[in-house]
Amino acid sequence: MVPAARMRILYHQPLCPFSRKVRLVLAEKRIPFELRIERVWERREEFLEMNPAGTVPLLVEENGLALADSYAICEYLDEAYPDLPLLGRTLGERAEVRRLVAWFDGKFAREVTENLLVEKQWKRLLGRGNPDGATLRAGYANLKPHLDYLGWLAETRLWLAGNALSLADLAAAAQLSALDYIGDLDWSLNDAAKDWYARVKSRPAFRPLLADRVSGVNPPPHYADLDF
Repeated sequence: MVPAARMRILYHQPLCPFSRKVRLVLAEKRIPFELRIERVWERREEFLEMNPAGTVPLLVEENGLALADSYAICEYLDEAYPDLPLLGRTLGERAEVRRLVAWFDGKFAREVTENLLVEKQWKRLLGRGNPDGATLRAGYANLKPHLDYLGWLAETRLWLAGNALSLADLAAAAQLSALDYIGDLDWSLNDAAKDWYARVKSRPAFRPLLADRVSGVNPPPHYADLDF
């Protein structure tokens, strides 16, 4: 049985892009919450009771309701707190937001983030040896076409999915910010993508992410620079 929480709690890992996405949604909607780092590799019994998958993010509401999976959490938050809709207002807008969220949570995460962040950061945390050179090269090679596509979206629309900031922007920024922290983004590859990211990371909701620091890993100087 999930115990009732006194305050809304988000269990996370600082460099987990999916945790970052939920943090951005909570912040954009101005929903108060408490952050707790969960060392998922320890497989705590109490945590597994709340989320048998053993993954972050996990959001526990004030009434004890436990919500797992970043997309399920974000859909819940958009329905429960609709004042600032992040999934679009029309059926067409919502379909486009969902398509792009699936792109960044799925295709981008598989082809870029897993090949770079997982290899360089998570392998170290889990004691699984050194990064694989071929995997890193694949991640870097995949990065350019993804930035080109993101740049095209940014040049042809006010925000990635249309005229309003949406979950698509937050999903993309969450992936990119985690990679930017470990210095794996070459922003010279696409100016439009860089300009879009500068706009997103200048939002007040982004400031807690930019203030995060991970033991043993220092971000590049531009990481927290709003003028970059």
